[in-house]
Amino acid sequence: MRYRLMFGVGLAVGYILGSRAGRERYEQLKRMARRVSDNPAVQEAAGLVGAQVSRATDVARTKVSDVARDKLPFLQPRDGRGPEEHDETGTGWPREEKAVTPH
Repeated sequence: MRYRLMFGVGLAVGYILGSRAGRERYEQLKRMARRVSDNPAVQEAAGLVGAQVSRATDVARTKVSDVARDKLPFLQPRDGRGPEEHDETGTGWPREEKAVTPH
């Protein structure tokens, strides 16, 4: 209960201080954020980070695909055919083959 009370007090103090700062301070912060985001150095850094994230996701996707292919038997080709040829049922699972019993 003590933590809830402290949280409530903190919330109330933050609300009061925020409302006193008012719209003017909000607009000032917004202008500053826009100025920073329009800076060419920040845009270049964001582009570099985006490229690194894209490269990392490609590597991760390849690794996950390789591990899945190794661990999931229905992705393994049994007779030299690729996994896309096993997906005749539309479920992603290979079609079960009927057992042939000799008469």
